[in-house]
Amino acid sequence: MHHHTHDSASSTLLWNGWRGLGGWNFYFLLKFGLLWYGYLNFHALTNLVFLAWLLFPLPSLRLHRLRNGLSIPLSIALFWHDTWLPGMHSLLSQGDQLAGFSGAYLLDLTNRFINWQMIGAAFVLLVLYLFVSQWVRISVLVSLMLIWLNVMNFAGPSFALLPTKAATPEVARNVAPGEKAVVNSSDPLDQSAPPSSANLTAWLNRFYDSERQRVTEFPAALPADSQPFDILIVNICSLAWSDVDSAQLRNHPLWQHFDIVLNNYNSATGYSGPAGLRLLRASCGQTSHSDLYKPTDQRCYLFDNLAKLGFKQQLMMDHTGVFGGYLKELRDYGDLQAPLMSQVGIAPALTSFEGSTVFNDAQLMQRWLDERSKSNDARSATFYNLIPLHDGTRELGSSQTAAWKPRAQQLFNQLDSFLNNLEKSGRRVMVVVVPEHGAALQGDKMQMSGLRDIPSPSITHVPVGIKFVGMKAPHQGQPLTIDTPTSLQAISALVSRVIDGQVFNAPNVNMSALTDNLPQTPVVSENDNAVVVMYQGKPWIRLNGGDWVAYPQ
Repeated sequence: MHHHTHDSASSTLLWNGWRGLGGWNFYFLLKFGLLWYGYLNFHALTNLVFLAWLLFPLPSLRLHRLRNGLSIPLSIALFWHDTWLPGMHSLLSQGDQLAGFSGAYLLDLTNRFINWQMIGAAFVLLVLYLFVSQWVRISVLVSLMLIWLNVMNFAGPSFALLPTKAATPEVARNVAPGEKAVVNSSDPLDQSAPPSSANLTAWLNRFYDSERQRVTEFPAALPADSQPFDILIVNICSLAWSDVDSAQLRNHPLWQHFDIVLNNYNSATGYSGPAGLRLLRASCGQTSHSDLYKPTDQRCYLFDNLAKLGFKQQLMMDHTGVFGGYLKELRDYGDLQAPLMSQVGIAPALTSFEGSTVFNDAQLMQRWLDERSKSNDARSATFYNLIPLHDGTRELGSSQTAAWKPRAQQLFNQLDSFLNNLEKSGRRVMVVVVPEHGAALQGDKMQMSGLRDIPSPSITHVPVGIKFVGMKAPHQGQPLTIDTPTSLQAISALVSRVIDGQVFNAPNVNMSALTDNLPQTPVVSENDNAVVVMYQGKPWIRLNGGDWVAYPQ
């Protein structure tokens, strides 16, 4: 009899240990709210485990308090894990660079990071929760909601809190043991298989395999009748079509100057260093991010291919190239050994976000033209990197970030008048304007404006213009626009097609014949811990090698 009462006493003690979630309810409600609007990359099971840990009955109040204390750092880590924010690894790898940012720029970033409307909405939610919880056991509702999300997540490929359009990213479904991952053998890059995690990974691996086979063929030597000319590759930081549109600069006269515009060009990365390396290695197919930092076939280096044919390598920048080891990377992994063209006597134009000088691009371009006119080298190939549009760039003497549109307008004007000066000079120059990546002026559900950790389509879809200055044939007045999906190899291919310089001599040039069958490249973009692919017309993303998720639109 005595034994029986002891049992019931302990079970009563355990029963009294049920305390509900208390303030943790608000934590989960906040997440449900963000999930509703598609702002979270929600991990349903991990959250359910956390809920169970919080609910587990503990008889002693001391243990209960200890658990609450331990749960605070856990909850913050879990919240971070459920957002699209870059992982700790990414932050640490960028940490040394963050240290170089100016205080004013860090403040500007913080201010952008705070979404005041969201803070207002969270406050309203808090008041509602405190009000309703007087009568309703919110813990029961929150627990049921989380269980439901887990069931939905387990049962189907995707779940939407709203039945109409999936606000939350759909998670790619893993193929069940009975199913086959469908592969169309005739075209390795066929996208008819359903977008499951396994299929997307397999497709990406096939993409890399097929890209490894691609090399631009350059002649072993120039033909006897070839005409000398210069190649100037203008690599602009932070300029995508989405930025051009949000600043309403699509009608700027600069775009009318070009003979060819690649309308559907993918820069394949959201960072400057990798963008430079991809361009310098444009003569081979697209590699993964990590392969950019490994030795590659000598035939991949565009500027080396040109140097072998007598094009003198040149390097020009409107900045020092010290930040992030940019210049060192070009030398070590892009095999660009040309000395940096002197910036002595060039006026400073702006101050970069980390406090270094951005030089006047109009003066630099004029210096390039003056030096080319004096030089004995018949042919040259110049890599020119410009950063006045980079996030956080300020007017001289100011600590505030300068507005992007006036900076872009000025740069477009400078490029425009430089092209006019080139025409007047009578020199033959192939000018290729190819941005590194966008400025992310808009931002989206995954990233606030200015962040480029995830190379989303709006960041990597950049405007590419090619202009043949000094042609005998008259300019068409309207550029020929190419709408097929292209990337870096298309630039290398175009250069190789005009390498003999005859395009400048011909009485008329058929631009569409010149651009016929340019190498096409499906949209695959990556930074060190994020890959974005276009699959069946929709962007999919994989973070830190995890599962594929539909990019929240």
